[in-house]
Amino acid sequence: MLADIGELVRTESPSEDLAAVTDCARVVAGLGTRLTGSAPAWLDGSGRPALRWRFGSGDRVLLLGHFDTVWPLGSLAGHPFEVAGGRLTGPGCFDMKAGVAQLFHALSVLDDLDGVSVLLTGDEEIGAPTSRTLIEAEARRTRAVLVLEASEGGALKTARKGVSSYEMTLTGRAAHAGLEPHRGVNTTTELAHQVLALSALADPATGTTVTPTVASSGTTRNTVPDAARLLVDVRVETAAEQDRVDRAVQGLVPVLPDASLTFSGGPNRPPLPTSASAELFDLARSRYAELGFGPLRGVAVGGGSDGNLTAGAGTPTLDGLGAVGGGAHADDEHVVVAELPRRAALVASLVATLVREPLAGPGRVRA
Repeated sequence: MLADIGELVRTESPSEDLAAVTDCARVVAGLGTRLTGSAPAWLDGSGRPALRWRFGSGDRVLLLGHFDTVWPLGSLAGHPFEVAGGRLTGPGCFDMKAGVAQLFHALSVLDDLDGVSVLLTGDEEIGAPTSRTLIEAEARRTRAVLVLEASEGGALKTARKGVSSYEMTLTGRAAHAGLEPHRGVNTTTELAHQVLALSALADPATGTTVTPTVASSGTTRNTVPDAARLLVDVRVETAAEQDRVDRAVQGLVPVLPDASLTFSGGPNRPPLPTSASAELFDLARSRYAELGFGPLRGVAVGGGSDGNLTAGAGTPTLDGLGAVGGGAHADDEHVVVAELPRRAALVASLVATLVREPLAGPGRVRA
């Protein structure tokens, strides 16, 4: 497993580099073919590959993951793949190339894969713009989804917040800041009003966060700015809150006379509620204990994954079954080596159970 993870990590695959993502897809396809005995179907979305395996009906359990990373080409120079002191390091090892390797090693020990599907995509880190429809379609035809995303500290992801993203564009009127500022329409001032209005949409009581992030306005010190741009990140626990915030954002109007604003974006990933994971998490805890590994924790997190999409499609979903470690997207990204076979064993046990005793399937999940 370590050798396979090393090959994946050394094949750098930043999401925006289609050639690099395609090269990594070839390595993933070879790994999956070697360990399962079956080659994948190559699914192309705007030049971006996704890989799908279906064994028999392929409709009882879907294993979901991605092979793109946030790390740019050349990151290996400063963050080489290494195994030392019980830790595995390298760009993308934790999120989530170790999980991809674990997935196939888990399947390799099972005699019966009838009913299993695997879907691995190359655009998760940028919001699944080309694979979303594919992910939702695969989820709707299966009865349960296991997501091999990374696990901080070993806890499974029993709930994830939904994600919305917005870009606000503001237009005003330029003027000389010293001679006749009154003739201008100042987009920096308008931007300040909108930042406060957006921040007020947050609701700590329901776990809703509305965070203005990247902002820009103006060109020179002595010119009233006539254009501004603002990016906004929204996280919510329920679909109702996602709808509320979206309506409120779209309803914002300028404060300054003659200023104008437009929005792009909106809800990107629906919430993954605890109702989506409850039955699968109970099963995982039972299997983990039977394997002799002790208690298994669950946690609700603010970050999104493609598991949000499968839960949104109505299919029971359990996330965080991949590598145990930490430092996702950061210099200290790492995987705890001792946990690799334990997590692979858990995934194998879950798949074997779900093939033999499938869940009722899609349509049962409600945010």
